[in-house]
Amino acid sequence: MTLAAPLSSSDAALAAEMLVMGRRARAASAQLAKAGPDARTKALKAMAERLRTNRAAILEANEKDMAYGREKGLSDAMLDRLELTDARIEGVAEGLEAVAALPDPVGDVIAKWTQPNGLEISRVRGPLGVIAIIYESRPNVTADAGALCIRAANAAILRGGSESLHSSKAIADCLRQGLEDAGLPADGIQLVPTRDRAAVGMILTGLEGMVDVVVPRGGKGLVGRVQEEARVPVIGHLEGLCHVYVHSSANEEKAIELVVNSKLRRTGICGSAETLLVDKSIAARFLPKVAAVLEAKGCELRGDDRAREIHAMIPAKEEDWTTEYLAPILSVAVVDDLDGAMAHIAKYGSQHTESIITEDDDAAQRFLAEVDSAIVMHNASTQFADGGEFGMGAEIGIATGRIHARGPVGAEQLTIFKYQVRGAGQTRA
Repeated sequence: MTLAAPLSSSDAALAAEMLVMGRRARAASAQLAKAGPDARTKALKAMAERLRTNRAAILEANEKDMAYGREKGLSDAMLDRLELTDARIEGVAEGLEAVAALPDPVGDVIAKWTQPNGLEISRVRGPLGVIAIIYESRPNVTADAGALCIRAANAAILRGGSESLHSSKAIADCLRQGLEDAGLPADGIQLVPTRDRAAVGMILTGLEGMVDVVVPRGGKGLVGRVQEEARVPVIGHLEGLCHVYVHSSANEEKAIELVVNSKLRRTGICGSAETLLVDKSIAARFLPKVAAVLEAKGCELRGDDRAREIHAMIPAKEEDWTTEYLAPILSVAVVDDLDGAMAHIAKYGSQHTESIITEDDDAAQRFLAEVDSAIVMHNASTQFADGGEFGMGAEIGIATGRIHARGPVGAEQLTIFKYQVRGAGQTRA
């Protein structure tokens, strides 16, 4: 039998610290589950106010992270994800208030029926328990994740990216203060206070049963590691290979606007389009128009042979169809028809978000029904792939799996259900 290597003193200390964090989260989750929806709402509103009153401290912390990111050579897209401004902090605070305004899912009766023997059975929502969220450079995820967990009466263990450590801590401090303001345990939200990657591995073991679910939010490397190593259930997506298909009946002016917005509004988010598919019947007319607008805005185009016959582009390689650029780069392919577009998406897509641009309702309905992705759109920008835009207040991420949750993961998706059975003395024969 091969024995595991002994932990170093520093690893042992971190393991002990992480276990304490897990135990505190478990204790806090029990208190949050007992608290009523009004207390959780009060806490969320208090968190928003704490963010506003501590705006200067958050910006100061963020400048430290930005300097660290520049020193590490982060791309412009990654620095954009990392940066906080007055407007972005206000947006985060408003997001917390939006979560506070959401219906509290805990205790919601999903279904109710009475059996012939008189037993009354209810399926009722309840919290998952302790949720660990592992994410990369976006510090606003600290607030989104913490708030959604509290809305659904879960405790959260947050492990942000090394680049956002100072910003995430400043935000997490505000969230913890908000919990205390409402008389709830501050340990309902805890931030892992180290850049040590070993902490991630410890979370993935489940911290001796203290962690119920892990939610990764980040790039392919992070999510792949979590899915491979986790010993607890995982809710997440591997990457956002989003497609926009311009159908033969598309309104070209509308299509250009939607393609440009889908790709360039913010290139560093998972809902940014990475591949443009154009129907061959309109490609000769449409492709030069949309390419001119994209290129004028600084977007690099990589096309297949048919696309390059129409407009000069960098030749697309096979790996381009499976690359999440998160940058102003767009792969372009000309497809024969709707079936060809759906076949391309099925082969190369990551089941995240796809959009068809068409005035043909039958084509739109086929696309919506047959494309197997978490989010499928008609005449809408893929950048709407966001829980806030879906009316969920905020989201932890977009789940592309087939178990428990799919699409934007909001407060409702962070619950589980149980059956409550009411009888009048019935016994089973």
